Amino acid sequence: MRPDILNPLFAEVETLDGVGPKMKKPLDRLGLTRVRDVAYHLPERFVTRRAVQTVDEAGEGEQIVLKLTVTEHRGGRNPRAPYRVLAQDSIGNVIALTYFGRASYTAKKQLPVGEVRWVAGKLERYGDMLQIVHPDHVLEEGGDTLQRLCEPVYALAEGLTQPRIAGLVEQALARAPELPEWNDANQVEREDWPKWREALKAAHKGEDAKARDRLAYDELLANSLALMLVRADNRRRKGQPLIGDGSYRGKLALPFPLTGAQKRSIAEIEGDLAQEAPMLRLLQGDVGAGKTVVALEAMLIAVEAGAQAALLAPTELLARQHYETLRRMAAPTGAEVVLFTGRDKGRARESILMGLLDGSIDIVVGTHAIFQDTVAYRNLAMVVIDEQHRFGVGQRLMLAGKGKRAPHVLAMTATPIPRTLTLAQYGELDVSKLDELPPGRQAIDTVVMGQDKIGLLVDRLAAQIAEGRQAYWVCPMVRESDGPEEIAAAEARYAALRERFGEDVVMVHGQLAPELKDAAMERFASGDAKLLVATTVIEVGVDVPNATLMVIEQAERFGLAQLHQLRGRVGRGSAKSICILLRGDTLSETARERLALMRDTQDGFQLAEEDLRLRGGGELLGTRQSGDAAFRIADLEQITRLLPAAHDDARLLMERDGGLEGRRGEAARILLYLFERDFGVRTLRGG
Repeated sequence: MRPDILNPLFAEVETLDGVGPKMKKPLDRLGLTRVRDVAYHLPERFVTRRAVQTVDEAGEGEQIVLKLTVTEHRGGRNPRAPYRVLAQDSIGNVIALTYFGRASYTAKKQLPVGEVRWVAGKLERYGDMLQIVHPDHVLEEGGDTLQRLCEPVYALAEGLTQPRIAGLVEQALARAPELPEWNDANQVEREDWPKWREALKAAHKGEDAKARDRLAYDELLANSLALMLVRADNRRRKGQPLIGDGSYRGKLALPFPLTGAQKRSIAEIEGDLAQEAPMLRLLQGDVGAGKTVVALEAMLIAVEAGAQAALLAPTELLARQHYETLRRMAAPTGAEVVLFTGRDKGRARESILMGLLDGSIDIVVGTHAIFQDTVAYRNLAMVVIDEQHRFGVGQRLMLAGKGKRAPHVLAMTATPIPRTLTLAQYGELDVSKLDELPPGRQAIDTVVMGQDKIGLLVDRLAAQIAEGRQAYWVCPMVRESDGPEEIAAAEARYAALRERFGEDVVMVHGQLAPELKDAAMERFASGDAKLLVATTVIEVGVDVPNATLMVIEQAERFGLAQLHQLRGRVGRGSAKSICILLRGDTLSETARERLALMRDTQDGFQLAEEDLRLRGGGELLGTRQSGDAAFRIADLEQITRLLPAAHDDARLLMERDGGLEGRRGEAARILLYLFERDFGVRTLRGG
């Protein structure tokens, strides 16, 4: 149960004065549904203004506060023309206050001729006249204008104004209770952090870095603590120790000898599986590093121990691909491997359900269908989750209820994640890294080329196809947007390439119906189609060894991690592969650096760290896709700087300070509920 002290913060936003059905819509669009959300809607930036006596003291483009006397109103006949109010400063300089559209009604009311007003806004020049367009504030003498020299600027949605949001924030802050201190007293003193309520108020008032840091740290601590509670709870659960005798693994038909990194990871997994506490391990492997082999070895340990294993993939296409790979490698062992998806109906479905129930199926590969309530296992003891970032903590907890006892869980991701973000996302998992490529994998040549060379590129593509090879062509968008014409939409590019290559071209993008997407991918994977035009839907897991050319159009618009994932779709066979990054004419400094890095290195872990440095890890955090709340308060710089301390602090709280008991523990419970990391609290007995 949420502690009562937090009830004022979790009241619906409609309980604030002035919020009716009309205003609720734009607030919903900003995700501001409760008082707490409004209190934490921190300013994006601050406008700092200077109070001046006359316009002579101010520079053009400067934010100022100035006392003016209104002299004349101009405009009004043509509603499209600007409405201008002329006014004079204390020495007679004339300045125009300019309004457009309906704002002219406000101007008529606020600025009667002959009256003195304090005006705040940005000083600009129009022709030979100085002006302020749509002043931010117009106040009568004796108003609080000079209090507004530093003013927050909030993210808005249509139908909201800065003053309206500021008013709601003020109400929300007034309702914020005094909360007990959950941070370590020594740390608060060392960092000179304000109390929670003061920090929240200060963060809205001005750029108080200490207040912002404290609020970010609270969020990171809540996250770390919740993940540790999940982990501690997992350790308390009774799993099934799995000890294999090597009888199945000894017969495996592997395409390459195992790398050192694969052997090390398998040994770590084997050690975990032998314990009674269920394994929770993340296997991070660069593109093509051989994660599937490691997963198969782990699943076969379960089979050798007389139990069943399951592999969960994010899409049907990937499930099918994994199934083919595993079936081929496991064939000599005699292990029974089946594919189970939502499409299986009638007799086929019944037969699989019976096989899982009576134990004659050893390994099942599929989508979420394998965990439906109707699916029962004889003894499911090991689960592998592919593409971990699509499965949040919530789903990981759900798996724990599927076997007789909690199954061992191995999560795999092909997105190399920087250490900081590994802590942020997977604080409750142990991590194994595959940082070597198998001996058969060749380096992929990466070439950066201007958009003007497309003609030559299409000729090169024709030569590849004539030799029986296949290729990918990736576009950043689906349809022509309202932006510049050169934005290459997948549909336009598909149409152009189809004119040249006819039936050999297929297209996939996120807005296609699933059956059309699957049919196109099927044609390409089987070699029937030679060229796949796609948006980034293909970045994860698609395996076509005969594809040797990857073209990425407007490559500067992709993040490094994404470019690396896409490049990893080629180079999977024995032939030499090439990745061509087509760039636009105008490149930012960051984009230039990103493309150079792609050309110079194929190390996904290095690229992930660089990606983080260059542009922040919004995409890498991955939680945006999974429905787990991403960090709303802490920005990337704060995550990198503060998370290791928050992680250590959470561990100390659990180990030294008795977890969530005692005074600090009680405060930490409130923190978990405040940030809605209450899945952590729920794992506590009776919590």
